[in-house]
Amino acid sequence: MIYVYPLRFFKVPPSMPRIPENPLAELLRITSVFGMAAGIFLATATVGAQVLPVDSYQASSKTLSESGIVFRCTSQQLLELQPVVDAYLESLGVDLTLMSKQTGVQPDTLAYTLIGPSSISNTLDLIDHASSGLTDELVELPAARGEKTTVLTVSKKEIVYAMLQHGRTTLFIGPACDVQALKDHVGVRQNIVAWTESLAWKWPNGGSARWNKKYWKQGTPVKGPFLHEAVNDVFLNQEQYAMGCFAAIKLVMIQGILDYYRRIKKDPVTSTLIEARLLQGGEPLDDIEPGVMWNFEVNSTPQERARPGKLLGIQYGVPADNFIPGDWAYFLNTDPVTYGKIGYEGSNAVYLGRGKFNDFYNDHHHYYTYKEKLNEVYQWRNKVFSRRRDVARVKPLSAADFERLSKTPERGGIQLDLRGIPFMFGYQNLPQ
Repeated sequence: MIYVYPLRFFKVPPSMPRIPENPLAELLRITSVFGMAAGIFLATATVGAQVLPVDSYQASSKTLSESGIVFRCTSQQLLELQPVVDAYLESLGVDLTLMSKQTGVQPDTLAYTLIGPSSISNTLDLIDHASSGLTDELVELPAARGEKTTVLTVSKKEIVYAMLQHGRTTLFIGPACDVQALKDHVGVRQNIVAWTESLAWKWPNGGSARWNKKYWKQGTPVKGPFLHEAVNDVFLNQEQYAMGCFAAIKLVMIQGILDYYRRIKKDPVTSTLIEARLLQGGEPLDDIEPGVMWNFEVNSTPQERARPGKLLGIQYGVPADNFIPGDWAYFLNTDPVTYGKIGYEGSNAVYLGRGKFNDFYNDHHHYYTYKEKLNEVYQWRNKVFSRRRDVARVKPLSAADFERLSKTPERGGIQLDLRGIPFMFGYQNLPQ
């Protein structure tokens, strides 16, 4: 069988059906076999500025009691880092009295964490806390015909507060014992969100994708223009593009990362490196995320699971309510019937901060809240594929339903507990 996807064709052999009779049971079987919970498969996870096997990452997490922003450096580096990190946080308006700074919990470690019970991991409601003083930030982006535009987007301050929350660790180690590594990471995340704020691409609804032929041939850049020019056009001339959410989320990650180093930081060495990594294999949209991100798919292979990402790593075991702006999250459609409908296997989502998730097609005023995103994916099993056309099929969800759906599939929910996160280019050894 040949399945037409927005980005390319996939040939699925008859002996390996694309859709299992019960995808939830299959997910449980596969994750059990490959030991995702135990972290025994040889995948790649990004831990701050160090790329470690998943089992090494999980082992280090057991001994690292801190959450938040953690620097693991030499004693001399920490002495030099603390005042400049404090100054950077204060320059963003971060209230240092709202966080704790721990040193000596482990040798040569400095950890910044929000004050509060370690059981509180929620970042979705940070904007609602008056003490944080969070507001949107106005940033400038390129527009069509050489013009410029401004968008309201998540503030760097909120990104930092989300990183400081309990529940997960952003670790800076080795070459990343540098305040610039933190600044770049925050800047990349903000730029990913900024480019995602006002998208209005077309949804192909199971049909073929549409690309501007001046720059693209079915998701592959044509020869001639630079890669960054082709990617820019997808955002500057959105009316000429139609694609599914898998291609869409890859493009916003590529644009956010590459544009940060080219336009904002003006770092030609790093931007050239990023373009070279993307062009490996001639398909820049392929493999930007690690293959193990899709280990629950029936046609996942050991070779694919061992494949590193070109631009992104993965953090595992993230609490359901913990998102850092710029995260790539995934909501799985666990209904065995509608899972087989092209484009409705699940939802690739970018967290925008302020409790909001992306709306690539402007179907919902450019964003969904967390509950709206859970509800959207859940209602597919009720054949709700258009809120305007299929509104009569919507089945209301209770608070208990939302609580259940926020859990991982093996616990009856639809949300995976992993997050795709950008590499720290220039401050970590990149996987090859």
